[in-house]
Amino acid sequence: MGRRLDFLMQELNREDNTLGSKSISNITTQASVDMKVLTEQMREQIQNIE
Repeated sequence: MGRRLDFLMQELNREDNTLGSKSISNITTQASVDMKVLTEQMREQIQNIE
């Protein structure tokens, strides 16, 4: 279960990166950075499941 969730977090991180790289708005860029931080925090928690 942990591996599957870790994979999903990797995919979410890729989406966060895509959002940030295609953003032309400062608000969207900041939201992307915030999402990356939260995604990384979730990923750290998921790694404890394995």
